[in-house]
Order: sequence, then C-alpha cells, then structure tokens
Amino acid sequence: MAIVTSTEMFKKAYEGNYAIGAFNVNNMEIIQGITEAAKEENAPLILQVSAGARKYANHTYLMKLIEAAVIETNLPICVHLDHGDSFELCKSCIDGGFTSVMIDGSHLHSKKISH
Repeated sequence: MAIVTSTEMFKKAYEGNYAIGAFNVNNMEIIQGITEAAKEENAPLILQVSAGARKYANHTYLMKLIEAAVIETNLPICVHLDHGDSFELCKSCIDGGFTSVMIDGSHLHSKKISH
C-alpha cells in the first residue's frame, strides 16, 4: 500500500460503511504499536502529528518511521497534521509528504466576547 489522502480513505470508508481510527504519534514505539494493531485488523488508519510532536521528533524521522510502517503493514495510511497553527507550518508539512492538514486559526480571533 502507500501513504494516501484522507479523501481517498474516507470515500472507501463511506462506501464500505466503516470508521477510520486516527491516532496522534510522536515516536517509533507509538507508531509501531498502532500500526501493528491495525495490521491485525487489516484496518486503514490516520496517523496524526501535532506541531509540537513534529518539532520534538523531527519531521524527517517521523516520515521515515511512517514509511517503514507502510512497508511493514501494507496498509493505507494517511499522515495528518493535527491543529497546525500557521499557513507556513501546513505548507511545510504538505511539501514534506503529509497527505492531510488541519489549520487551527482559533488563536487569530482578536475580539473578546463578553456576556
């Protein structure tokens, strides 16, 4: 299989009437545990990386670990940036092989609402 987009993955899930697990990862042991369990179930999955985890573990190392998981499991895996806080971060992740990003602009709201 390969690293795939969430669009492709969700289309198959809707047609097959099943859910897709999404799990935050930041090191080899977490990636191995999640993907080995998914392999036992022959289940596609989304591996999510937060901005903090990407900074902690290094983008290149995380991508190589996920690529190894694809080789070992032969599962479709989506790599998702969870709560990216800037356009630049999202673009960097896409340029670096992530197949899904979520930009969180909640910090951009400057007005305080009082009741």
